[in-house]
Amino acid sequence: MSCCKVPVLIEAQVEMVSANELENKSLFRQEEDATQTKEASLMEQGSLSTSFPQHTPKAPKNSVLNSIKIVIFCNKLNLLLPFGPLAILVHYMIDSKGWVFLLTLVGITPLAERLGYATEQLACYTGPTVGGLLNATFGNVTELIISIFALKNGMIRVVQLTLLGSILSNMLLVLGCAFFCGGLVFYQKDQVFDKGIATVNSGLLLMAVMGILFPAVLHYTHSEVHAGSSELALSRFSSCIMLIAYAAYLFYQLKSQSSSYSPLDEESNQNEETSAEDEDPEISKWEAIIWLSILTAWVSLLSGYLVDAIEGASVSWNIPIAFISTILLPIVGNAAEHAGAIMFAMKDKLDLSLGVAIGSSIQISMFAVPFCVVIGWMMGQEMDLNFQLFETAMLFITVIVVAFFLQEGSSNYFKGLMLILCYLIVAASFFVHEDPHQDGI
Repeated sequence: MSCCKVPVLIEAQVEMVSANELENKSLFRQEEDATQTKEASLMEQGSLSTSFPQHTPKAPKNSVLNSIKIVIFCNKLNLLLPFGPLAILVHYMIDSKGWVFLLTLVGITPLAERLGYATEQLACYTGPTVGGLLNATFGNVTELIISIFALKNGMIRVVQLTLLGSILSNMLLVLGCAFFCGGLVFYQKDQVFDKGIATVNSGLLLMAVMGILFPAVLHYTHSEVHAGSSELALSRFSSCIMLIAYAAYLFYQLKSQSSSYSPLDEESNQNEETSAEDEDPEISKWEAIIWLSILTAWVSLLSGYLVDAIEGASVSWNIPIAFISTILLPIVGNAAEHAGAIMFAMKDKLDLSLGVAIGSSIQISMFAVPFCVVIGWMMGQEMDLNFQLFETAMLFITVIVVAFFLQEGSSNYFKGLMLILCYLIVAASFFVHEDPHQDGI
């Protein structure tokens, strides 16, 4: 009997051990499932976003000739670079303001695009936070340089009109071309973008309109406490507030809501994985810094000749200065944004197109405009936020129209065409508009 009981006991012990192993395995599986669900929830909240991996860029080791080849000779738009030196020669040999303005305008166009390229290359090494600040600073550096030179010469109206025209160009022309080209490529469907981000951007643009509108209202209602000084004091105070709001917006965009700025669809994640090689920089960090310095210095040099030739070009061409400042100059400064927004839209990346077009408008309205007011304050120039009634009304209506187009969270070629036609109406309005305050130019 004892011999018969022994194998039975052994079998019972083996079954108990296997049962314990099965329980342990099930516990381990439950723990693994729990950790996976926690990671998934954290990814959804943005704490462990897969869209922002710890990617360390590989710095290429380029020679001087190779770096020049990448930055200068690999872009067809750089065929316009010789127009810059040609403008300087025409200035000293012929002194024709119309030709100097035209040649300088054409010569600055590829420089603006290369500035955007060098900024993107440098942002690959600095991370998202510093990269966002770099894009805020250098993304519209052409407009800023032209504005600072005009401020130095006391041409306050040129500064105001140039910055206003850049906002209008980004919101109507750049965004309209992006919607139109993307809609033609994907004509069988409506392209979609994040409605929440578009709402935040529209709110910031309305805040910028508020900052520009109130000094104009204060001026035209003749309700200043101190005539001639209250308007300027309000503009300077509002500019400081707008700069603080823009800094808070950068923090909100890059830190608190970084997950909402990254696509969560599987297809977009696959596209990001396949394009990971494209995100690696083509030039090293110090090469990008050196090229930024060279391009900024060259833009600064040409901007001086451009600003000096504005009045002469207006007289020789019989074109209002308001049209030159609001339409022609911003088209050159927005060359990089224009190309980038269209390229992203044709790849069905509408969120990136909005980030380029509307984001650039926010940079100018919430950063460049108040920054120029503060810089003018330091220079002793009475630069204010009173853009006059016609220009302020144009900006207000444009922001309202764009906000209505963005509220649905979708786009097509018809919406793009409507925005382009709206920009043509704006351009025609400035062509027949005579600025009554040209004494500040």
